[in-house]
Order: sequence, then structure tokens, then C-alpha cells
Amino acid sequence: MPIQLHRIDDRLVHGQVVVGWGQPLDIRFLILVDDAVASSDWEKDLYRMAVPPEMEIHFFDVATAIREHARFAADPRPGILLTGDIDSMQRLVTGVTAIGSVNLGGIHHRAGRSQFRRYVYLTPDEEAALHRLEASGIEVTAQDVPAARAVPLSEMLAEKETR
Repeated sequence: MPIQLHRIDDRLVHGQVVVGWGQPLDIRFLILVDDAVASSDWEKDLYRMAVPPEMEIHFFDVATAIREHARFAADPRPGILLTGDIDSMQRLVTGVTAIGSVNLGGIHHRAGRSQFRRYVYLTPDEEAALHRLEASGIEVTAQDVPAARAVPLSEMLAEKETR
């Protein structure tokens, strides 16, 4: 079974990922792709504590995740791949042609970002990066939990203009 979800979420591993997505999709492993976390034993230990014992977690920088993606995509168990930012996902997608869709799950407020959903705030550069992802053939949708409707990128961006 392929990786069930390629998700951008700046909180990385938390209850919404582990329980909200993990339980309905019967997730057995997480792939956390973050250059800084991959090089920090302390941060990896913190994220391991958030994962239940029946779920594995793997940590990679983007370059290693590109090399290892096919191995995890071929795993018969369902998994989720997480990045904490759009840039990391964009670099991953550039190196892995098998990714068909990306989920925007949580890109939270900070200076310079505008609100598009209650859980998605973007800078103009991040909007442009998401457009590039979509132009490369990747389906980009915003969806915080599985029960919510997946909102296509074009719809999400258009809604901001009407607020």
C-alpha cells in the first residue's frame, strides 16, 4: 500500500496526525521529513514520545527522504509522510515523481502570512510555491481532518479574496 498521505503541517507530529488521521487510515508508520529535526537527537526523542507503540516513526532530511521514498511507498503497511513547511515538500516532490497529492494540514499564523483557512496562513512566496507544485501535476488540497472536505488549492486561494 502506498504512502496514504503527504502532509504539510508545521506542528509535525501531534494528536491530529496520530489520532485524527492515523486511526481512520490505520497508519503503521510516519516519515518525518525535516532537515533540522533529522539532525537533532533531542527533537527526535520528543516526537517519538507522541507516537503510540504500534506506530513507527522515521526521521529524514529532505535529501535522504528522496532516496528512501520508494522503499516506504512499497511498504505494505499504510504510512504518512510529514513535512513542516512548503519548501521541504517542494524539494521532496522535485526529487520524487511518485507523489500525486499534497495535503495542507496546518500552516499557522506568523508575520507576513494571510489567512486562507482557519488552519492555513500563507505568505505570497508560499502561495507561489503551492502554485508551482500544482503546475507540476501535484493535487494540492487543504484538509485538517479526514472528515472535513478536501478543499482544492484554487478554491482555497479564491476564498481568501472574498473575505
